[in-house]
Amino acid sequence: MDKYILAIDQSTSGTKALVVDRSGNVVAKSTADHTQYYPRAGWVEHDPLEIYENVNRTLKKALELAGIEASALAAVTITNQRETAVLWDKTNGRPVYNAIVWQCQRTADRCADYKAAGHEPEVRARTGLMLDPYFSAAKWGWMLEHAEGAGQLLAEGKLLAGTVDSWLLWKLTGGKVHATDYTNASRTSLFNIHALHWDEELCRLFGVPRELLPEIKSSDEVFGYTEAPELFAERIPISGIIGDSQAALYGQLCLEPGMAKATYGTGTSVLMNVGEKPAPSGNGLVSAIAWGKGGEVTYALEAVIRTSGDSIKWVRDNLGLFTSFEEMERLLVQAPDNEGVYLVPAFVGLGAPYWDPYARAAITGMNRGTNKAHIIRAALESIAYQVRDAVELMLSETGICLKELRTDGGASDNATLMQFQADMLNQTVVKSDIAELSAMGSVYMGGLGVGFWASMDDITAQSRSFRVYHPSIDSAQRDRDYSGWKRAVASVLVKTNDSVEMVR
Repeated sequence: MDKYILAIDQSTSGTKALVVDRSGNVVAKSTADHTQYYPRAGWVEHDPLEIYENVNRTLKKALELAGIEASALAAVTITNQRETAVLWDKTNGRPVYNAIVWQCQRTADRCADYKAAGHEPEVRARTGLMLDPYFSAAKWGWMLEHAEGAGQLLAEGKLLAGTVDSWLLWKLTGGKVHATDYTNASRTSLFNIHALHWDEELCRLFGVPRELLPEIKSSDEVFGYTEAPELFAERIPISGIIGDSQAALYGQLCLEPGMAKATYGTGTSVLMNVGEKPAPSGNGLVSAIAWGKGGEVTYALEAVIRTSGDSIKWVRDNLGLFTSFEEMERLLVQAPDNEGVYLVPAFVGLGAPYWDPYARAAITGMNRGTNKAHIIRAALESIAYQVRDAVELMLSETGICLKELRTDGGASDNATLMQFQADMLNQTVVKSDIAELSAMGSVYMGGLGVGFWASMDDITAQSRSFRVYHPSIDSAQRDRDYSGWKRAVASVLVKTNDSVEMVR
């Protein structure tokens, strides 16, 4: 009898493979980081072959650590960094260019040209997204124009385009299946979220031929079977494919409209379930598909923060201000107040509510007494300020009252950050004891899809615990701190006068 699910969690920074049992327990985990390439200012790339090699290695290691064979697996599931674009030769399985990561800003001018030509209203109406380099379509268009040999391969009908989930699925099935799910498709700028298909007019606009794109399925369908004898001695069904932020929403059991979560990763996604119909998006918010399940689609409203946890990594690796998170915690105790120092982490522009790809990072408010502890605190607090920006915009657009924010992701383990988040929101923040919520969301989805669990009731009955953070500062201090953040953001915005007005 199949006793386990093997999950692939392919994030921006690395690969995790987890073995999960029927009680929802992670019984084994293996991880591997991959290289981040920055060939020019604002450009970010990954090597798709390195990512797949890491998937192979971590899957093997996870099975070894769990002490099980592939015959014990009910399914393999995939959750992935979204919007990152891959283009490959289907005859030999080799990418024609490095994957262009969601953070990459190389197509900012291209998107600006589309806006100037008046295309943004139509793109937003069909996809729920604004015209921005964040999303996949412009990245594929850029590769088709600039990757060596891409034009010839396109003419010969040898190219395939996909997001990271599609790439991994194609590799794991030995090139037999080219597919994606609704969540990943909805982040490309090519998918009509109302008609639920690739939009031919948008494909023409972005210069991405429809025939390159994957088939679209519900997240809980069986997408195919493994054809990777180096990994599995037998064919294993692949189900539960879902973008990482939507997977975390599902893993948090935000199953009703109005329930929201924030995933703190390299960037942060604040996502709210809005039910069976898409909510109007605008002012920095985007509409997306929360998941497709059983042939029915649930929609979400999202605010995207480009850089959050990556700010802490930058302070550690680029500035060398601390070497371990234990040292960071000691330094934070030395600086219980930011003393007016703010870090605006616009390393690759700013996301919601500003959506300014040209903004650049800055540290403001320093004086002669500023030390590394203040800068570290400013980096940590910038995450909470950005989440407040996003939540306030979301609530003003939907009119829905947020009673609590459910949190997950690496940075949510930091108690200082979570307390400051509750203080800035003046709302309860709930941190689940489940560390791998994106992976668990894909496990739940795939497990239901293959009958590993009979119903959602089997999942909600599993034991869970939470850490709850309540607001602890007065309104005067909250307003003073947040006003300082707004002034700091205003100093780096360069896109339009309207952007500056948004933070006054």
